[in-house]
Amino acid sequence: MKVTKPKNEKENRLLETAFQLFTEKGIKSTSIQEIVDNAKVAKGTFYLYFKDKYEIRDILITRKSEKLFSEALSKMRKNHLQNFSDQIIFIINYVIDELVKNPLLLKFISKNLSWGVYNETIIKLYDKQEEKQDGLYFLFLKGVEENQIKLKNPKVTLFMIIELVSATCFDSILYQNPLPIEEYKPYLYEVIRNLLK
Repeated sequence: MKVTKPKNEKENRLLETAFQLFTEKGIKSTSIQEIVDNAKVAKGTFYLYFKDKYEIRDILITRKSEKLFSEALSKMRKNHLQNFSDQIIFIINYVIDELVKNPLLLKFISKNLSWGVYNETIIKLYDKQEEKQDGLYFLFLKGVEENQIKLKNPKVTLFMIIELVSATCFDSILYQNPLPIEEYKPYLYEVIRNLLK
């Protein structure tokens, strides 16, 4: 009797294989045929889950970014930080340090780190779970409210912080522009703290 593997397992294999190929060869140089051959699934199976290789790339960027923030939140909670600005800086610092350790992941995510918090369409479609009440987005909104920080639009402020980190750290980590990342961090964190006053 033939045992069929669960659909999730095939989907996960496709995602893992695509990530490996994308980071090794680049997205343009990777074909769907290579992804399915390496994942050991039929080509039709790919299209059950994904429209094309760019959709699987977008899902991977979203998931990898979301995972970075989730791990950062978990570590931050273990450190029992009370000050809201310190919490946000801790999370950002953790994410930056992880990207420094993994330049392939940094290049893959490129400057799209905010997708892990703001790409709601992909998160809802492919993570198949309710909105996370313990995620960065909710921590930020709750912290702004509890600390009575007067922000015109907290959602936009969080987006701006993540985009600032994403764009500037990419250049700082990979090209030491405008400074090497360790020299750049104090400037970045000062700007973030000023946004949260």
